[in-house]
Amino acid sequence: MTQQSSPFSSSHLTGPRVVSLVYDGLCTFEFGVAVEVFGLARPEMGETWYRHATAAIEPGPLRAAGGLIATAAGGLELLEEADLIVVPGWRGIDAPVPAPLLDALCGAHARGTRLMSLCSGIAVLAATGLLDARRATTHWRYAEKVATRHPQIHLDPDVLYVDEGDILTAAGSAAGIDLCLHVVRRDFGPDVANSVARRLVVPPHREGGQAQFIVRPVPREREGQRLGPLIDWIDTNLQNELTLADMADRAGMSKRTFQRRFRDLTGSSPGEFLLARRLRRACDLLERQATISVDDIALASGFGTPATLRHHFRNRLSTSPAAYRTRFRHAD
Repeated sequence: MTQQSSPFSSSHLTGPRVVSLVYDGLCTFEFGVAVEVFGLARPEMGETWYRHATAAIEPGPLRAAGGLIATAAGGLELLEEADLIVVPGWRGIDAPVPAPLLDALCGAHARGTRLMSLCSGIAVLAATGLLDARRATTHWRYAEKVATRHPQIHLDPDVLYVDEGDILTAAGSAAGIDLCLHVVRRDFGPDVANSVARRLVVPPHREGGQAQFIVRPVPREREGQRLGPLIDWIDTNLQNELTLADMADRAGMSKRTFQRRFRDLTGSSPGEFLLARRLRRACDLLERQATISVDDIALASGFGTPATLRHHFRNRLSTSPAAYRTRFRHAD
């Protein structure tokens, strides 16, 4: 590969420098997530957008999942220039981490560089010792091994991502998208993050504390059949007041049993689920109905008042209904 004057993409840009690690056994999906968010040209963002480069941690050829061979723009020396380093998964949760990489990451962190892992990439950050006494997360499949090997880490396997300021960790593969968008939101604000999310065709914002998986499998012939119609009923009655008692009665369960089984099935509490559904309804109306007022949208989505609607938009989506409509309204 011919080296350019700068290993960072779009060298005319002046924004944060992001370096994604490349290694033998590269996790292709997680690597693609980092490149999609930080590495694509986005002229509409102006000259302060991210500059992205890839750094090989070892000599090639570097194999990637799917039978690909990866070539990087440089080596570990690029970490000295980075403002953010992304570890896009790791080749195995039990695979050793090369000492030169650990030294380079610790040195970068000491200089103020942010470190971010996606999915099994936590194995690399955990090996540095920088996660000790900090909160972190990873894919639920790896949580037990990580917790056993690194008991000093305050591991939370029930969330999508954890932001500790200078160190960030994401859970399963798709949660990497959420964390990358969260970083964009931190660096450039909600409008820019929502614009990137729109291009990715993903929700503008999922909170890091949202559950990442169903805790226990639910027998399809029982709770699945009993709660499936209930969820359909909720979707058709969002405009009405829906209490926990109403939902439990309709499911034919006590409130306590209903709450437990509903979380098992959906990964969230009935209240969290209802709020998410109402926000989705409000977003759909803002996108598709240019003439309907915010007052009517608040009623149609079950929030009751515009003030309540704005409160939840601000808390969950970091924007207002009006700003969301301006950004995402479908062209006629």
